[in-house]
Amino acid sequence: MIDTTAINQQRNQFAQHADIWLFGYGSLIWKADFAYLERRSAYISGWERRFWQGSHDHRGTPEAPGRVVTLTPVAGAICHGMAYRITPETLAPLDHREKNGYLREITSMHFADGSDAQGLVYMATEDNPAFLGPAPLEAMARQIARAEGPSGPNRDYLLNLASALRDLEVEDAHIFALEEQLQRL
Repeated sequence: MIDTTAINQQRNQFAQHADIWLFGYGSLIWKADFAYLERRSAYISGWERRFWQGSHDHRGTPEAPGRVVTLTPVAGAICHGMAYRITPETLAPLDHREKNGYLREITSMHFADGSDAQGLVYMATEDNPAFLGPAPLEAMARQIARAEGPSGPNRDYLLNLASALRDLEVEDAHIFALEEQLQRL
């Protein structure tokens, strides 16, 4: 496992700002255990959510990693999630939470009222050591069904994410197919 905390704390793209928008597309949609000034439904373009990142520290262990979501570039795709307006001080605990391979990147996010904002997103790319990549849905569902870590069973992460997306009235074929596969096990 690589700890990306120090790398992220050097990425001060919004250091002079009083507040920053942060886009969440996984557990940040349904588990906002940090202070925020505002929360809004949002989406980003050109990305799809995929269960391709290993979780050695939250939803699994180094010996039996779980699977959590990251973003993969796909032309024309839209990824719905939740945007939070936060203060720069909030980034330190988030850097720790997202330390297993995720890096802060700048993104444009779009809101339902037609407005846009520049902000940050934590993304784990295929060149990080915890990246697992694609696998057949059944194999991913089996891994998720077995994995458990300090933050609880990996299956809860998937089920909570699917529920949160339904609450947002968002269709996500990958998430819902994986949820269906998990429920069959």
